[in-house]
Amino acid sequence: MYRTYYGKDTFKNHVEDRIACDNCDNPAATRKFFEVTPTMTQRPPARRPLGHSALDIAPLAFGGNVLGWTADRNHSFALLDAFVEAGFNLIDTADAYVRFIPGKQGGESENMLGEWLTSRGPALRARVLIATKVGLEMGPGESGLSAAYIRRAVDRSLQRLRTDYIDLYQAHRDDPNTPLEETAMVFEELIKAGKVRAIGASNFTAPRLAAALQVSDRLGLARYSSLQPAYNLMQRKDYEGDLAALCERERIGVISHSALASGFLTGKYRSAADLGKSIRGARMGAWLDAQGLRLLGVLDELAAAHGATPAAIAIAWVLARGVTAPIASATDVSQLQTLLQGASLSLTSEQLAILDQASQR
Repeated sequence: MYRTYYGKDTFKNHVEDRIACDNCDNPAATRKFFEVTPTMTQRPPARRPLGHSALDIAPLAFGGNVLGWTADRNHSFALLDAFVEAGFNLIDTADAYVRFIPGKQGGESENMLGEWLTSRGPALRARVLIATKVGLEMGPGESGLSAAYIRRAVDRSLQRLRTDYIDLYQAHRDDPNTPLEETAMVFEELIKAGKVRAIGASNFTAPRLAAALQVSDRLGLARYSSLQPAYNLMQRKDYEGDLAALCERERIGVISHSALASGFLTGKYRSAADLGKSIRGARMGAWLDAQGLRLLGVLDELAAAHGATPAAIAIAWVLARGVTAPIASATDVSQLQTLLQGASLSLTSEQLAILDQASQR
């Protein structure tokens, strides 16, 4: 057991200007805010149901967008091995990963994941849950959520993944050009055929997700069990409100993507000079304002108090907001360990309030 205290002066210098605190002049309250007890455990993470599906998932999902892109074969296999050995089980990918990179065609991530599954033997398949997506462009005329396209796409994903079923098959984004009824019926077809166990939606608005659920209920078809929205300390407004309320009301599991805001919340980017550190750095410029830097400072303080990293604190915040499992990526095992730490780290109500205030944009 250990406890870490931040003195009143440290609290006032680093936090008082970030959030109004009625107890800032109360030394006892200040100590209570920063008092930390160990939150890490060596026990396997507890599983939780993914919405109303039959899938039980650990509280962090591995973001497979790095597989075959910023993580080569050796690094990909090491990352996936470490993730599963730590007791986690949901791996998220998409057929379009990583088509958005010049010179890539799409399918690279699924293919890498399939190679890993095959190399580790058949017993591993039952220990992991594979989530992939359909809908983004994979070539001329190869996109959307029409029945004909989904039938082609699912077979290609199964082939790349080297498996005969997908645990969670997700609509990568809404397709306003295809009737919701058509998409719902083909997903039901895939479930009955044993190719898919559960279905989910990604990047849907609240009205469109509600409409899709109503269609499934009216026709007696499988419903979306999960939603994958962008949600993190830098991107809150699109999920919080109607979308979050809908997911809670309809028992939709939430596996939010971009938990670390493309790496910004790791603290890697703190000045314009840092933007060239990675391929994603060019996206960070808009967040390098006074508010973004102030949030990074709060994350630094809480990370020091918990003996953790800013990334772990950011993940713990997402989980505290009712998300079933945030999705986060890593390119080496040491990075992955910091993400796994966040899944078992508990923040106090006072610490959550500090982060809530500091992240309001």
